[in-house]
This record gives sequence, structure tokens and C-alpha cells, in this order.
Amino acid sequence: MNFGKKILCIGAGYVGGPTMAVIALKCPQYKVTVVDINEDKIRQWNSDQLPIYEPGLDGIVKKARGLNLFFSTDIKGCIKDADIIFVSVNTPTKTFGLGAGMAPDLQYWEKTAREILESSEGSKIIVEKSTLPVKTAQAMEGILKTNENDSCFEVVCNPEFLAEGTAIQDLLEPDRVLIGSHQTDSGLKAAEEIVKIYANWVPKEKIITTNLWSSELSKLVANAFLAQRISSINSISALCEKTEADISEISFAIGSDRRIGSKFLNASVGFGGSCFKKDILNLVYIAESYGLDEVAEYWEMVVKINEYQQERFVARIVNAMFNTAVDKKIAIFGFAFKANTGDTRESPAKYIVKKLLEEKAILSITDPQALTNARMDLAGMDGQIAFEADPYKAANEASAIVLITEWDEFKRLDYDMIYKKMRKPALIFDGRNILDHQTLFSLGFDVYPIGKPSLTHSH
Repeated sequence: MNFGKKILCIGAGYVGGPTMAVIALKCPQYKVTVVDINEDKIRQWNSDQLPIYEPGLDGIVKKARGLNLFFSTDIKGCIKDADIIFVSVNTPTKTFGLGAGMAPDLQYWEKTAREILESSEGSKIIVEKSTLPVKTAQAMEGILKTNENDSCFEVVCNPEFLAEGTAIQDLLEPDRVLIGSHQTDSGLKAAEEIVKIYANWVPKEKIITTNLWSSELSKLVANAFLAQRISSINSISALCEKTEADISEISFAIGSDRRIGSKFLNASVGFGGSCFKKDILNLVYIAESYGLDEVAEYWEMVVKINEYQQERFVARIVNAMFNTAVDKKIAIFGFAFKANTGDTRESPAKYIVKKLLEEKAILSITDPQALTNARMDLAGMDGQIAFEADPYKAANEASAIVLITEWDEFKRLDYDMIYKKMRKPALIFDGRNILDHQTLFSLGFDVYPIGKPSLTHSH
């Protein structure tokens, strides 16, 4: 088949794979290829068992794969062949050296930039899809301008605003598509090429074009604002538990104010995922590097409140169990950082499990999609841990259930049956406030929600 343009995405992860699948589905005139150095991951993309779980993704991949959507490990050959290259590689927080714990680790990004330079023949548009600190495009351009042939590269920033669990819907009907470029003739022309891709299914008024630096910074700021709302409501949940106010009633009351809105106002055990903490710390690091210490301190508190919420949750569990969890079985309901994904990156479950193991508890972990990642995350950790696909078996003979992920499956369980097979007193800690607390209490459970009065029977 003759294709008009050839699109390449370097990086076959949670962003690159779904984004390219939707582009391929909506733009049959483009050849879309996703490459990665991980051979096993590419093999899975070419199989019936995709490497990531995302509702709706399977069907889209099957429709486009082999027609105009391809997955490959031939990075050099695909770079050479491509007209437009999306860079969607991992940019974790540095764990070493200058900026450790805050600055992004850009080693994979730089290696990709150099690989693009070495393998390219002819001019290309390079699209930043990874979340990167503002002014990163400048560094990429510095690398690409060292070429000794006639190739010209124009760098464009097209940050992703996907929420795991709803990523396909976010791609099909985005709130906005942001495309940043240099405000030069060549930069604006490159941006228009990316606009043309999205215009195949996204209304023109939802495609926003900005300068390059605004686009890079907007991604960090968007995630920081969302995380800030979660930390804000969670800080109030602690006050609710002391005053016997109800955080759900407060969330509804303030969310009804149209100036505030209701999104991201559900109190919980805390936020997780690959973006929020990393992007906020990145923002903190950038502010500090420009001498904006007050700005850095403000945003750093968003992360500290999130950590405080998790610490508080664990302390509540231990205190309710007569201040000892030694040799007590605790069922952990959910390990993914949120429902409808198998992603466990920065999941509150990791911290909670680690702390409960330090208390010498016996843990049984259940999750509909994240058990494989849970096993990898907890490999080598001291203590007794079992992984159980069946939540009923996980809760059997347990002294407590700790609900961490808001899976619908956990709402539909027969808690009467579960209660009868647990040790007494049977405790349940609802870290997402998704269960019917009064019903659980009537069944015999001692119930500990977030930001609400506990419902306990006299012992």
C-alpha cells in the first residue's frame, strides 16, 4: 500500500502504543510504526495478549494492525524511513547525582535523540511526546544540529493528557490537543503537519497551537494542578476524621460551586501513577533552578501531603488492630494505582504493603489486572506475601481488608460471605470510599473510611 506520510513512535509503553493505535485507526493514509528496544514487549504488541491493559485498546489494535499499524524492533531502519518521529521514551526521576529525587532522568531521551541523528536520511519532524522539563527541546535541537549531512530537523512538542483507564476515550474525544513549536516559518509549518494528523478526527477548535516552551510547561502544570486538588481534599479528610465531619458531604458541597467543579475531589489513600509525583518534583526542580524557592516549596507540599495521607492510613490500620499486626493476615484489595489499569507505578499500595510487612503482618494481595506487576514490584521484599486472583480466597481467615484500588469488582463482592470467613473482629479499611459502609457495619464489620467517622462495634 502507498502511504502519504510515515509516522514512527519510539517507545511502546502506556503512551506510545495507545496513541499510535488511535492515530492509525483514524488516519489510514499514514503508515504508523511503533518501535522499542524491548523485544518481548513488541512481541506482545503483535500478539493477542497486549503488554498493557487499557479498556478499548484491544479492539483498536486488531482493526489497524497489519494494515497501517506495525510494531517493530528495527529502530534504525524505521527512523531512516520515517517522516515524522514521535519520541515517547521513559523519563523517570533521577535516583543519582545532581537533582536526585526531583530532576528527570533524560538519559533514554538523549540516547534516542542521538539515534535519530545517526540513523536519519533527509529532513524530519521530531515530536516530543514524553513529559519533559521546559526548554528540553533546546537540548534536543543542540544534538540534532550536529548532523553532517543535509538533514533538517524541526522539534515540536505534543504532550499527552491521558488518564490510564480512560486513555482510549481521551484519545478519541480529547479535551484539547496541544502542539507547541518555534514561531518561525519552519516551526509553524512543522506544527501544521501535526495539526493535520489530529484534524482527521479532532474538531479544529480543540487543537491548540502555542510556542514550544508553553507546550512543554503546560503538561507539568496540568498534572500539578490535578494532584494539588487531590492533596487539598485529602488534607481536609484528616480534619474530618478528628471533627466527625463527612468528607463526601464536603466534596459535594464545594464541588457544586461551578467556580471549583467536582473533578478530583474524592478523598482517598493518595494519588499514584507515573506522572503526578514525577511531574510535580520536576516542576519543583525547575523552580529551584531559577531561584524561585517559594514556588518550589508550594508545589513540594502537594507531594508531602500525599505521603502524609499514606502514612496516616497505615497508622490507622495498625492502631485499629490493637496496635499490633504481627502474624495477622491482611487482605490487600487492589495493587494498581487506580482502577482499569494494570499499572502499579507509584501506587499507594507499595508504601502500604512495605509498612505492613515491617509490622510483621501476613499479606494476601488481590487485583484484577496488576498481580504480575505486583509480583515484580515486591520481589525480594522480606515478609509473608501471597498473590491471589480470587478476592474471596484473599480475605479467607483475614483479620482485615485494606481496599486500595477502586475497582468496580470490589463493590460487587458478597461481603456477607466474606465476613463469615474472616477472623473476628473483622475490619475493613476503605481507602477509596467506594463501599456501602452502613451495610458493611450491619454485617458485623468495623469500618474505617477516609475522612468519615469510623463505624465500630464494641469489642
